Amino acid sequence: MNWFYFWLSIYLILIVVLTLRHVKHNNLESYLVNNRKTGTLLLVFTTLATFVGGGTSIGLMAMGYESGFAAVGIGIAYVIGFMILIRFAGKIRTFGDVFKIYTFPHYLNKRYNYKEPNKFYYAFSATVSSVNIFIFFFLLAAQFVGMATLLKYTFDIGYQNAAIISCIIVIAYTALAGLSGVIITDMLQFLAIVLMIIFIFIPGILSDTVNLQRLAELPDNMLNGSYYGWVFLIALPLFLAPSVIVRMDIWQRLLAAKNEKTAKRMSLFSGLGMLPFYIIFPLVGMAIRLSLGSDIDPKDVTYLFIDKHTTPFLLGFAVVGLLSALMSSGDSFLNLISISFVNDLFRSKTKVPSEKKYQIRLATIIFGVIALFMALVFPKIVDLMVVGIGTIVIFIPVTFLALTSKNVTSYNRLALGSIISGFGVNLIFFIIGLEFVESLDPKSSFIPAFITAALVLVIGIQIKKKRA
Repeated sequence: MNWFYFWLSIYLILIVVLTLRHVKHNNLESYLVNNRKTGTLLLVFTTLATFVGGGTSIGLMAMGYESGFAAVGIGIAYVIGFMILIRFAGKIRTFGDVFKIYTFPHYLNKRYNYKEPNKFYYAFSATVSSVNIFIFFFLLAAQFVGMATLLKYTFDIGYQNAAIISCIIVIAYTALAGLSGVIITDMLQFLAIVLMIIFIFIPGILSDTVNLQRLAELPDNMLNGSYYGWVFLIALPLFLAPSVIVRMDIWQRLLAAKNEKTAKRMSLFSGLGMLPFYIIFPLVGMAIRLSLGSDIDPKDVTYLFIDKHTTPFLLGFAVVGLLSALMSSGDSFLNLISISFVNDLFRSKTKVPSEKKYQIRLATIIFGVIALFMALVFPKIVDLMVVGIGTIVIFIPVTFLALTSKNVTSYNRLALGSIISGFGVNLIFFIIGLEFVESLDPKSSFIPAFITAALVLVIGIQIKKKRA
């Protein structure tokens, strides 16, 4: 019996049942933010599923194989970030409920532009939404790369065909189920990841490393986390940690919370709960490097590991579990991109729930295909993941100003300049890094981007105050 088909059949049945449960709902609040009534447990599961889901897990395994413990630095930075988020989580949830905010770009536009819409209002909204959409395209493409790699090995088909199949699966479910469906499947997919860690990853790591003793055989820069340079490692807690507060997927969960206490609990438990995953996944990559050598394509590490350490029964479960985890992140990212486009960039003004849902579903299809193209042209899962999560930092200065100051509308042009300059610098350094990788690692492009965005805002505010 082919156990892969057995597990895949069970998974697809669950997906179909859950899809049918949500596809007929015309309640826009349910589709976008699950009626703002989501409890702590579901929010923690869906947050962890996104942060340690398939694309992240496979990306961290690949990163561990490539760089060792440098990958753990991302997890430590995120834990710090979630602790920072606790202070603002309740405030974000309440503001969203009062002003009917559905996305992070929607919040920034509301805070910096309270007057009647004008040309600047639309320019600000378009810029914030466009940059966010750009960022999450990288993260979504990383999910497609991971799914395509697993399908390629499982069915012995070409990478391109596997990527297309992955895209169709994610698009179909996301378009039909919306956020309410995404949250439910995230819970199931997170449980699958936990079971794989207990029964496959931890035993495999201990076997390949002889209870971690063989880790000493790895190069020093893999063990001390400095593979990408000390600047990258030091920058993670300084710049990446605060980025938790500007991630669209986190805002979507906070806005879906049933009250302020729930939003704060979600931040606390999610932050503490994710660190073990960010330690275990890189260890998988290091274990494969020790057992199979250093000539493997990093994106293939995950399948090679589970194939090495499972029976056919567990291999089928692991592949389907990873596919479902990849989809849990992929559907979240695609859902965010589509909602942000319709609500903030396209600025749909229809008040008919069914019409807006149709627009979001159409956007889901279009953006899913674009992300598929990215996955085909640039199938480097580590770069896609790191660039995606790194570019987000350009929003940190303007977001902290909006959350901590009462009146920020007078700084709206400075905020726009901060975002544009930070994004431009990030893009320039990333492109230069791709061309001259030996001199500048493109993964570190977020560092000058953050500094530029912060300086433009801070210096601009000081000059404005002196002129007042």
